[in-house]
Amino acid sequence: MPADYLPILVMVVVVVAFAAIALTLSAMTGPRRPNSAKLAPYESGMPPFGSARRRFSIKYYLTAVLFILFDIEIIFFYPWAVLFRQLELFGLIEMGIFIFVLLIGYVYVWRKGGFEWD
Repeated sequence: MPADYLPILVMVVVVVAFAAIALTLSAMTGPRRPNSAKLAPYESGMPPFGSARRRFSIKYYLTAVLFILFDIEIIFFYPWAVLFRQLELFGLIEMGIFIFVLLIGYVYVWRKGGFEWD
């Protein structure tokens, strides 16, 4: 059984060796001419303003969590679609319950104003 993992081990060794060689060669042969423009921090090509520790609106986090929540729930549709014929009526009823729960959550967030872009 361990012999089955030998190709994976060889691949990991080759990848690590390649990465180490590439990083070492680029550090040894690359030019080192630091100046104030290269060492200045930037954000999207613009000079930064304010502190990096400023507070963000809770709407930002709410939007991110809602996106992840609904995005991950969509992922559950794929295995169901693949096994739809094998699951028959049971799978259809279970997915209907799942979609109903999603719909309740969607309506709740909608009524609470979670989708408002102020």
